[in-house]
Amino acid sequence: MKIELKQHFQIESARFLPHLPSDHPCRRVHGHSFKITLTLQGEIDPKLGWLIDYNEIAEKMKPIILDLDHQVLNEVRGLENPTSEHLAMWIFERAHKSLPLLTRVSVAETSSTECSFPV
Repeated sequence: MKIELKQHFQIESARFLPHLPSDHPCRRVHGHSFKITLTLQGEIDPKLGWLIDYNEIAEKMKPIILDLDHQVLNEVRGLENPTSEHLAMWIFERAHKSLPLLTRVSVAETSSTECSFPV
């Protein structure tokens, strides 16, 4: 039986968006409590009764989260222009290597905004 599961992570990070006009508020350094949601899909293991252990996901995400949490995202290699779109793609590219069942990464920078990769 195919199933979809999600696991959420939160990071606190600063950033600035260098390609915006100088009078845009996001051009200045500011912080966000980013909510990151991983979506995984696949077949339920008939013996264990689950798709993957949530603890396994957390362990595989630990180095990625450590690279981002309480950092200036612009200083992270590959995130020189750290829009939420780029952040979602950056996380997906790294997480998918150790989590092949990963189908989507969503990043919410506020309670009313969110983007996902891939679509």
